[in-house]
Amino acid sequence: MNRMTRLLLLALLCLVAGGCGVFGGKDDELPPKELVDFERRLDVRKVWSAKVGKGSELLRMSLMPAGDGKRVYAASYDGKVSAFDPETGKLAWRQELEIKLSSGPGVGNGMVVVAGPNGDVVALRAEDGSVAWRTNVVGESLASPQIRGDVVIIYTINGILHARSALDGSARWSIEQSSPALTLRGSATPLIVGNTVIAGFDNGRLMAVSLADGVTEWEAMMSPPSGRSDLERLADVDGHMANVGQDIYAAGYQGRVASLAAESGQVLWAREISSYVGIAADWNNVYIVADNGELIALRRNGSDLWRQDTLLRRNPTAPVAFNNTVVVGDFEGYVHFFNNEDGSTVARLRAGGTLFSGAPVVVGTRLIVQSEDGSLTAFAVTQPKRPGNGQDVAAEKT
Repeated sequence: MNRMTRLLLLALLCLVAGGCGVFGGKDDELPPKELVDFERRLDVRKVWSAKVGKGSELLRMSLMPAGDGKRVYAASYDGKVSAFDPETGKLAWRQELEIKLSSGPGVGNGMVVVAGPNGDVVALRAEDGSVAWRTNVVGESLASPQIRGDVVIIYTINGILHARSALDGSARWSIEQSSPALTLRGSATPLIVGNTVIAGFDNGRLMAVSLADGVTEWEAMMSPPSGRSDLERLADVDGHMANVGQDIYAAGYQGRVASLAAESGQVLWAREISSYVGIAADWNNVYIVADNGELIALRRNGSDLWRQDTLLRRNPTAPVAFNNTVVVGDFEGYVHFFNNEDGSTVARLRAGGTLFSGAPVVVGTRLIVQSEDGSLTAFAVTQPKRPGNGQDVAAEKT
């Protein structure tokens, strides 16, 4: 059985298990937790929606929108890349690449970069969607490309971190980590902090390398493999990572959540929490979706703040901090908004009837989600203006 087939079977097994724990365990015997009524305390509205292209049919791609302040960009499994006005949803341009896509887009330096399951990497000009260059990295990418200056970073599921020239796609450097026999389907999107690339690998390692030349600066073991079977030894670093300044936050499956110093890799604190979708952070807190769907908030020093079990076994996305809330999507297309101070549910809307292709994304004043069926939906938070001239007027929060 080749690696692609093995990873696909693992993804399907996860879905059959009810979208709960990834493999085994008592949670898999239980259905997804039913949603309950609550008092809505946040005025959230859907402001626009658009069709990006054909969906990926539950193949667990990593297609999610990205923005550059002027536009929001999105890509579909059938090779369409589109640019929209984030305020109105008006289409600015669309490029049909005639290849399958599995991750992206990554946006930066006037470029939009997407990657495919067959190793294709395509860079488009953000202004008009014209193709700047194409190359191939011989490996499927499930992590959004990252762009900093004249370097494009691409991570492929065969454990290789690639640096390509943003000018023409030519190779700059690459590093490789060995992969275990069995892995989860997914990849952690690398972080670029200053002039350092932080990448997580399927062997449980977190590595920092120089953006300029790929020289290793430090390594840390996030999730040491343990157990007798390949399933028990799964230790992937697959979920979203986050940083606030020079503090890095990362999580491993069947491992721990940790805060590390970006310059040295020193572990500042660690907690025994398993996650395969990852972490979000703001200036005050760190938010984790555990492997059973529990949403956990920690203070940035690692101490407990609150826990929310509304999404148990509902196959939630990675979280994102938005205004004064934490937002998570689930397998039925619901978008959940939780108060970031106490974890209470303050709003819930439905974007569609399918799970999401990736975590919600904040672009300017909009929260944007992409569904597995290839649709894009934007939400905005509103709040009442202070009374003026004897009238209360609802206005969009900026």
